[in-house]
Amino acid sequence: MAMATTETPRDAARWQDFLQLLKPRVMSLVVFTALTGLVCAPVAIHPILGAVAILCIAVGAGASGALNMWYDADIDAKMRRTRSRPVPAGKVQGSDALALGVVLSLFSVMLMGMALNWLAAGLLAFTIVFYAVVYTMWLKRWTAQNIVIGGLAGALPPVIGWAAASGDAPLNAWLLCAIIFMWTPPHFWALSLYTSEDYAKAGVPMMPVVKGASSTRAQILAYSLLLVPVCIAPSFTGLGGPAYLGVSALGGLVFLLLAWRLFRSRAGDAADPRRNDGLYDVRAGARDARNLFAFSILYLALLFATLLAEHLMGVAPLELFA
Repeated sequence: MAMATTETPRDAARWQDFLQLLKPRVMSLVVFTALTGLVCAPVAIHPILGAVAILCIAVGAGASGALNMWYDADIDAKMRRTRSRPVPAGKVQGSDALALGVVLSLFSVMLMGMALNWLAAGLLAFTIVFYAVVYTMWLKRWTAQNIVIGGLAGALPPVIGWAAASGDAPLNAWLLCAIIFMWTPPHFWALSLYTSEDYAKAGVPMMPVVKGASSTRAQILAYSLLLVPVCIAPSFTGLGGPAYLGVSALGGLVFLLLAWRLFRSRAGDAADPRRNDGLYDVRAGARDARNLFAFSILYLALLFATLLAEHLMGVAPLELFA
């Protein structure tokens, strides 16, 4: 099992460096989906307790990010997209990142348990351990299915939010989890099609590196065909309303169109000679992968934003089987 080694920082770490350890962009998505789960739960929760629950989930997500950056510093240093992160860049010592991750993990789980309930706390603890240990230390470096299995960690926040509000985790909560879980492979594999050189250099067995671009494009299409029905499903379970049905269906058609175009393309077949550090600056041959990657973020955001808006406004769910 590999472990990161880091050099002593040249200057004292700034608070911005420690903030970056928490992966604030990832944290914002976690908070958003967790808030949706909390609001969709059919139980009124006191606003202060709701805020505490979201704080715990955000801190837990940040703790996972810090632990990930501590352990992955060795491979992050080899990839253009990640080499400027605080630990490989020498801005924060690995031991400090580890300590921050452990302290924040314990704080978030214990506060969730004492302030809300221990089911939510247990789910939060499981999520942190799954991401930091199962995904980061094992799956990421071992199997091309790392994103598929490891995606469970990113899919659990709405279940944690729901459990924090209601004390249980029914089918609809797990349906929100299933949406993110099925969304993760086409989202990340589209990205990996035009960043595969970085993964190969770092020795990370991402799907394009192990199975090739053609196989990856076919699997993206297959997962997309499975994803769209799962996204529409809340309209049939009493969770989503008419606006959600429209957004999930129309957005799903666009998603499938982009996945089909990617499948028919040659994205990922040829190495890109340019040195691109951005996620969206790609050459013409990889634009179909870039387009699906970008739209996948918008699609997931629209799905959860619509559910959140419908439940906040008290829109009645569809009764398609009435």
